[in-house]
Amino acid sequence: MFFVTPSISAADTLVFGGCSQLKFTSGSPYEYTVDSIFTSLVNSAMFATYNNFTMPVAATGGSTTQDTVYGLFQCRGDLNNGACNRCVAKAVSQIGTLCFDSTGGVLQLEGCLVKYDNVTFLGEEDKTVVEKKCGPSLSPYSDGLGRRDAVLSYLEAGDGTYKPFRVGGSGNLQGVAQCVGDLDPRECQDCLSDAVGRLKTDCGAAKWGDMYLGKCYVRYSEGRDHSYAGKVEDKQFNIYYYSTCEM
Repeated sequence: MFFVTPSISAADTLVFGGCSQLKFTSGSPYEYTVDSIFTSLVNSAMFATYNNFTMPVAATGGSTTQDTVYGLFQCRGDLNNGACNRCVAKAVSQIGTLCFDSTGGVLQLEGCLVKYDNVTFLGEEDKTVVEKKCGPSLSPYSDGLGRRDAVLSYLEAGDGTYKPFRVGGSGNLQGVAQCVGDLDPRECQDCLSDAVGRLKTDCGAAKWGDMYLGKCYVRYSEGRDHSYAGKVEDKQFNIYYYSTCEM
């Protein structure tokens, strides 16, 4: 087992996107707050690979209730500040189009994750499967399955220290795993263990596999084979819609 640089597509390649079914009114204080969250995410990505923000929405029309917008970004652990900032800026631009007037949304690019909502998700473990892809079967005459299991076991266990971003490889088979930065070490480990188990069960002896849960992902590939080839500009969206609370 040795460390490798993940063999993955360009950082701005789309993985998945999701939008709340509820909408906000264009030009409303909620829209202003969402825009402020987006600006904060992009600016913060110049200096960090993870951050989150919580902003209250100004009450209007004598209302005594106040809505709140929550947002976070996370970049892949091997990206430098410049690449992280560019990825988050791209994700913010795309989620603004994809989830136009939605009260919440999530967009995962190869290099970064952006999420916002009016229902708090910060610090909450989420092992919901949001994206899964499996490649063709490994050759029955290769030792790929054994190497795959060794890589996944390493990504699951780590090296005994808490690392939310992990890479590993064996021969020409390599893998990468990451938790969202708002999880504590126990929650991260629990999420990664679940993702690894699902990946083994659902993808079997596939040459590559991706398992994205709500707060973590695990991926592996043999050689240069991998699952995502299209850029965001190609509009090859894998979109899902979810329900949230009323504003």
